[in-house]
Amino acid sequence: MSAVSALAYDVFIADPIPQDVTDLVPNGDRRVFSPLSITLIHGEHDAVLVDPPLTSQQGEEVGKWIEDSGKNLTHIFVTHGHGDHWFTADMLAKRFDAQVVATAGTIKQMHVNVAIREGFWDSLFPGQIPDAPVTAVTVPHNRFTLEGHELVIIEVGHTDTDDTSVLHVPDLELVVAGDVIYNGVHQFLREAGNGGFDAWRRAIDTVEALAPRWIVAGHKNKELDDNATRTIAETRH
Repeated sequence: MSAVSALAYDVFIADPIPQDVTDLVPNGDRRVFSPLSITLIHGEHDAVLVDPPLTSQQGEEVGKWIEDSGKNLTHIFVTHGHGDHWFTADMLAKRFDAQVVATAGTIKQMHVNVAIREGFWDSLFPGQIPDAPVTAVTVPHNRFTLEGHELVIIEVGHTDTDDTSVLHVPDLELVVAGDVIYNGVHQFLREAGNGGFDAWRRAIDTVEALAPRWIVAGHKNKELDDNATRTIAETRH
């Protein structure tokens, strides 16, 4: 029997939720926020969560999902600073006694999102977001382990925001890509000006060079698979 257990991953999709705005999308529908992908990478006993969700209710649902898995959550990794990918990190870290980790650049952007929270995030989702202090820390050499398997944080620069990263799990041929890759939903382009598209394309190239078989996009149509070749091509296009 191998001393290193096999890894697997599961994805929780938090469905789109309404935004507290009066203007409608072009077809007349109410504006809703993009679906969120929350990834649990797990071995025999332990697990790592990537990109916890936005609202308290979503955080409770993800917490129950983790509990139902029966795994011991050791780390929560945040790919980038947008609040929809980490505002429930502290509540889940306390619930499971897990450590929140991110790159130094992501931590800087997390503080930016705290600074704009009242005027932006809370205005879109009033009363729905929990207390969200920035508790993330860096890890040496952007690497940590799960039951003997190496998890590698790859910094990719600007994508749909600054200072983004992905988590590479070589033993699963998996990249958990945050917002570097999208999967069947509209991309967020507000921060993509002034050379941002070129930077984003370079980030996609970096992910492709890892030769993943599977990519979990931070925003995903739950009816679609995680095929790396397709999601890379569609995002680049």
